[in-house]
Amino acid sequence: MGVKKRWVRLGVFALAGILIVGAALQIAGLLPKLDPFGTSTVDRSQPAVLKAVRDLSQYHAAVGDYQVVVDIEKDVKWVPAVIAGERTLFVAAGSVDAYVDFGPLVENSLTVSEDRRSVEVRLPEPKLAKPALDNEHSYVFGQERGLVDRLSALVSVPDQRQFHLAAEKRIGEAAQHSGLLERARANTKAMLTGLLQALGFQVTFTAEPTT
Repeated sequence: MGVKKRWVRLGVFALAGILIVGAALQIAGLLPKLDPFGTSTVDRSQPAVLKAVRDLSQYHAAVGDYQVVVDIEKDVKWVPAVIAGERTLFVAAGSVDAYVDFGPLVENSLTVSEDRRSVEVRLPEPKLAKPALDNEHSYVFGQERGLVDRLSALVSVPDQRQFHLAAEKRIGEAAQHSGLLERARANTKAMLTGLLQALGFQVTFTAEPTT
């Protein structure tokens, strides 16, 4: 019985040694990514089900395309980076829509003159939609991992949500300062001017009062 236990222990130690040596060679770039269990992917997802249909009252007047490099590093205190820790460079591409919501317009938002030759439009302020990442053009550009993190990645799928959230935040901040709202305001005015002038009106604009 003791001999059998000894062989079991030797087998466990040997397997651990192989994994450690393989991970070390992978770090050095001498081996491709290890997949000792021959993992495969089977998509058993069900078809999408329509839950609701909503009418939109938004005029999407401009869109900005952005790219950002997210650089996130995780360190383990008192432990060398070669043992534990991770640094990831994530290249993200995404877009932000600038729109004007005509839904809240009230009756006095359009004031027609008595001679019905001119109209005053109270234009709502444009807003920015949530950044939309382009998954096809967003990818991990570079990644450095310690030995512990590399071994963990062999048996678990890394969570990339933090990179997506960080990219969305930075793209949203860039959209705030890139003149996108001003472009949306100008495009909306041009659209309404062309529409109302085709109906025979001269058009002037005033800003909608803020509440």
